[in-house]
Amino acid sequence: MTQQRHNWTLKEVEDLFILPFNDLLFQAHSIHRKNFDPNQIQISSLLNIKTGACPEDCLYCSQSSKYDTGLEREKLMEIDLVLQQAKQAQDNGATRFCMGAAWRSPTDKSLNKVISMIQRVKDMGMETCVTLGMLTQKQAFVLKEAGLDYYNHNIDTSKENYSNIVTTRNFQDRLNTLESVQNANIRVCSGGILGLGEDQTDRASMLRSLSNLAIHPDSVPLNLLVPIPGTPFENIKPPTENEFIRTIAVARIMMPKSVVRLSAGRTKMGDTMQAVCFFAGANSIFYGEQLLTTDNPNTDSDQDLFVRLGINQKQANNLQSV
Repeated sequence: MTQQRHNWTLKEVEDLFILPFNDLLFQAHSIHRKNFDPNQIQISSLLNIKTGACPEDCLYCSQSSKYDTGLEREKLMEIDLVLQQAKQAQDNGATRFCMGAAWRSPTDKSLNKVISMIQRVKDMGMETCVTLGMLTQKQAFVLKEAGLDYYNHNIDTSKENYSNIVTTRNFQDRLNTLESVQNANIRVCSGGILGLGEDQTDRASMLRSLSNLAIHPDSVPLNLLVPIPGTPFENIKPPTENEFIRTIAVARIMMPKSVVRLSAGRTKMGDTMQAVCFFAGANSIFYGEQLLTTDNPNTDSDQDLFVRLGINQKQANNLQSV
């Protein structure tokens, strides 16, 4: 097994990014094989349980109240509808159900409503994850007591680039919530978004911040920005395929035992690009036709890709024999 490090320097990370492409992928894939079954992909499903009206000003986000994106604001979903969506995700092969609410931070009253959802989804036999914004230490302990498995709180980008993306909170606020979650012994899901005007040094710095946490995130979702009309980033230049794949590979090397997830933006990735990402160390996807407010490949196309790549065949064979 590969040793986990928490003391990466920025230069060390940047040196990984500039390795010859084949050397980088070979190193990442070798580490991946030592820690995971290379042909097994964990499947998560993500549901937006409260849409829009977020007071934050993240320049990329369709749910910010600061921008006119045409998104219809919705109140917190009723629990029966959430459970219906969870059952559908489970029937389609998802093992983890993630629920997201567009809040800066939850009130204790709203948190109680989400706790009921968490408990009922767990009763179905699925892992649970929520993303609700910033948490106090007390709220993190309440979620732990409710049985929550994972808390998602992405750091988005580098500390250096963060103020260029959002001004209503700062980078340390993100780290403080991650610390509260880990103090409560809840597993952390934290990654970032590529395509926020960052450069390669920013990507290196973002991964360094994640890997130098006291405990590596259990899941590291890496998103390819989906530009939303009406947001300040609607015309921003996306990273190249090479840049995105390199980030996947470096994340795998730096956080060898973390699950690295292909998240938003997969509709912009061809089958070949996704296959190379899996080779480079990605071993999870979000499943379902929508991620919060952006499109995602349908389950049939994902299953077809898995079959052609020989992925999750053990799971498929087990399901067929039941």
